[in-house]
Amino acid sequence: MFGIPGPIGTILDLLVVIVGFGLIVFIHEAGHFLAARWAGIRVLAFAIGFGPAALSYRKGLGFRRGSSEGEYLRRKRERDSFTGPDPVSPTEYRLNWLPFGGYVKMLGQDDMNPAAVSMAPDSYQNCKPWKRMVVISAGVVMNLILAAALFVLVFMVGLRVEPAIVGSVYPASPAALAMPTDPQVSHQAGPGLQPGDRVVEVNGRRPSSYADLITSVAMSSRGKPVDLLVERKGFAEPLHFSIVPKKDGPEGLLSLGTASAASLTLSDVVDQLGAEYLRHVGLDGLGAGASITAAGDQTDLATLGDLDALFARSRGQPVRLTIVRPDGSRVERSVQPRVDFQVGFLPGSDTGTVAPFEHILGLAPVMRVASSPGSVTDQGKANGLEPGDVFARIAGVEYPSLAAGIRTIRAHAGREIDLGVLRQAEGQWCRVDFKAKVSNKGTLGFIPDDTRQLAAFVAMPPVTVQAAPRAEGYRPAAADLLTAPGQRIVAVEGRPVQSLIDARQALQRATADAAETGQGAEVSVTLEWPLAQEQRPRIERTWSLSSDDVRTLHGLGWSSPLDPGLFEPVQVLLKASSPGQALSTGLSETRRVLVTTYVTFARLFERTLKIENLKGPVGIAHVGTLLADRGFVWMLFFMAVISVNLAVINFLPLPIVDGGQFLMIVYEQIRGRPVPIPIQNAVTMAGFLLIASLFLIVTFNDVKNLLGL
Repeated sequence: MFGIPGPIGTILDLLVVIVGFGLIVFIHEAGHFLAARWAGIRVLAFAIGFGPAALSYRKGLGFRRGSSEGEYLRRKRERDSFTGPDPVSPTEYRLNWLPFGGYVKMLGQDDMNPAAVSMAPDSYQNCKPWKRMVVISAGVVMNLILAAALFVLVFMVGLRVEPAIVGSVYPASPAALAMPTDPQVSHQAGPGLQPGDRVVEVNGRRPSSYADLITSVAMSSRGKPVDLLVERKGFAEPLHFSIVPKKDGPEGLLSLGTASAASLTLSDVVDQLGAEYLRHVGLDGLGAGASITAAGDQTDLATLGDLDALFARSRGQPVRLTIVRPDGSRVERSVQPRVDFQVGFLPGSDTGTVAPFEHILGLAPVMRVASSPGSVTDQGKANGLEPGDVFARIAGVEYPSLAAGIRTIRAHAGREIDLGVLRQAEGQWCRVDFKAKVSNKGTLGFIPDDTRQLAAFVAMPPVTVQAAPRAEGYRPAAADLLTAPGQRIVAVEGRPVQSLIDARQALQRATADAAETGQGAEVSVTLEWPLAQEQRPRIERTWSLSSDDVRTLHGLGWSSPLDPGLFEPVQVLLKASSPGQALSTGLSETRRVLVTTYVTFARLFERTLKIENLKGPVGIAHVGTLLADRGFVWMLFFMAVISVNLAVINFLPLPIVDGGQFLMIVYEQIRGRPVPIPIQNAVTMAGFLLIASLFLIVTFNDVKNLLGL
């Protein structure tokens, strides 16, 4: 928000968040205060924060360091024998040392002590029940009014958001496997959502942003399909999809398996990457702000998805990119497409647990340490790892694939593990065996990579591969080719191959005729052991491929090597065209956040949302500082969301918050007498224990996530 880098900027952003949160609490308590004054209830204190008073003000006494309560009580005792109005107000305005929260203390009303009643004519108990309902609900109403006002202001100024456009689709995800519901367009449209699709409706409601789309999916019921209307180039009418989301990602939220759209402008992430990586993807010499303006002769590129489509049609030929730097200079780069592998999943020991697995008919590259500088952390160096190491053994797994290697390491979290690596020395591979310590987070301290471009090392094929999570497993074709771990492919049909990528292309050439006729094929493959000192002869095998294997092999294409994370996200300005539209949009957004907050509690009970996904004061402050860094408008938007959430939480039917107090007054209005004090004490204590437990849990998770534990 202040544009100041480093800790000072973070501290300033945090101060803004604290002040903003204090403003929200002030508005909430002001609602109670004004309503109490209207109802004729004596207000003893209007406080922001908890704990002892840091500063106070009382009419007739002025400002005081600390509380003026003692001085007021002494004066009151001295004036008991006098008649006439007291020039000193009974209301103290306090700023307490702990800045989170606040309260209004009324005569005869104490949330933590229901027995603290008063029979004074201006006490809480002597006020009519319907007026007390107004007093109790006034804070929530004020929060909703504040949120609506902030949303109106936000949409009058304009908020930059990521549009509800699909940038990429993860393989084998619900979004990738779904078909349009209209059979007349299914064949033409093909399976799944596609990059560039614009989602115009989610369950009958238009999403305002990509984040809105993600939230709607995450808040859906378990096993219930999400209805999408999608606009796609080449189709006059929107396509309708009905997709059942699945839990995905570290947060375990329901997801369709899509990512937001990226622009063609490089972000500041590229300035943090090593020169070797940038050279590898063809972006050497470029920095943040450089934009791709053309690919070959095509100049109408709008998003990275458009560029991805060109790489998919490249048939493996380099794509010539025209790039404009921030200073206006133009450069050209020839970028080699990425060779696609099959994406499957390895079933785990736990039901429903799978790991992504890239392979070619079961041939998978071996996991290795990335060769770029900085790929080994201090932890990895202490463990004896070096850049470029190929894992020959991890615990009992010989020559593991990337999926198997990561899974094995994580399974040994907090323990010592046996490692064997292949390391090049003077052009020869040598093996080094040692022990290493796996961290409690399940890491060894390195950036993982694989050997798809290195010496055609192949992992031992798994017995079973799933085409999609929870799908029926199948035996991959490579399980009949490799009989022992530690082999590598050196030739296909007698022609040498230097990598698994070369092997894919050689296998496609060798089965070209079979692919045209729809038949199976037999291919000669030469294997050898990686270490020369093993003195083992080369192995010649005839690999029998079915017609399905050949069709799958030739269905593998090419994709862009450019990671979407290197580019700025596509953003649009969400701005109302008039004050009336801003008001309408603000009220609609208030309602959306309100409903989403209530739905969150329902999803917690359905267990489609975990308690770890909730944020407490620490998590809210952390998110707030991140959004404050994006600008003042985002800060206003965040405060509006928090104001709605505070309204919802305060009106839950729990005795210690406004919602529980409201229900007790309703009981009193109906029965003509208040809830018995013993019952009030019991439910108040239960509510306090529940909220305190929830506070401790979410704070623990917030701190753990903040520290990366």
